[in-house]
Amino acid sequence: MNSAPIIRATNVAKDFGETRVLTDVTADIPAGITGLLGSNGAGKTTFLSLLLGLERRTAGDLTVLGVDPSTAGPQVRASIGYSPEHHHLPADVQAADLVRHLAQLHGLPHQASTERASDALWLVGLGEERFRAIGTMSTGQRQRVKLAAAIAHDPALVLLDEPTDGLDPMQRDDMLSLIHRIGTEYGISIVLSSHLLEEVERICNNVVIIASGVVRRSGSLDDMRGRSTGLAIELDGGHDIVADVLRRAGLDVTQSGARLMIRQTTAVPRAADADRWYVHDMVRDAVAMSGVGLRKMTDLTISLEDVFLESNTSDPTGVHA
Repeated sequence: MNSAPIIRATNVAKDFGETRVLTDVTADIPAGITGLLGSNGAGKTTFLSLLLGLERRTAGDLTVLGVDPSTAGPQVRASIGYSPEHHHLPADVQAADLVRHLAQLHGLPHQASTERASDALWLVGLGEERFRAIGTMSTGQRQRVKLAAAIAHDPALVLLDEPTDGLDPMQRDDMLSLIHRIGTEYGISIVLSSHLLEEVERICNNVVIIASGVVRRSGSLDDMRGRSTGLAIELDGGHDIVADVLRRAGLDVTQSGARLMIRQTTAVPRAADADRWYVHDMVRDAVAMSGVGLRKMTDLTISLEDVFLESNTSDPTGVHA
């Protein structure tokens, strides 16, 4: 996999009139499947429009696949597939005709676009439905038509804006599995815009968290959420006793049901021979001293939800699209 970023944004800003929608978007997005994560109104769709060259940024630097979309929009769009959030597709047009037409707009000749439209619709599970009018299709089927249109011209990058919007849980699972397959088996890089943490955690390798037009965090999903912050233990009883012993030893302890969450603090010394804390040993000794039963002990790690909530804590209010 190419190590160069497919998208590089530095201090990107976008104004609509006197309203600043994007304030500071700075992120390097590598090849693979990246989640563009943010609440509704965070600025995700506006950022996608800049990537496509449909809008010009107000400030900052931006390259997509090595070129500036504001000056090379047609070149960029020829190499990008896009599935918009809206469902406004022509109701009386057959799915195959719509996907073929959009493939031709991306530069494919008639015969090739016809073949690729058929292949793409089979890939997304609509092969037998490809000659149906789009207006007779369900929301889930229309989402698949949009996905087929985004990949039919064999793009290097696909931008998906809320691709599971309007789907029930089973349809959402199927759509996410399909997107993951396209991004892994076919080598197409994907930017998935979503406000749902579970979607990003399930299929993405990387994440960019945006809030009120500012990128708060970006990077590998594993690096972002995998940092250990302490331990979680489950006890048969004696929670107050064990917690008191650990607090007197300098640890931060909170209780949730039958679990104790024990976090490291600067009051606890590090081991001299490694970058670790004596927390495991301290918990073991406290449990043994208290004479209670230890059911389970696991590392307490940072989740994507923790990162997302932390990123939005200092989020200023504003109106964004």
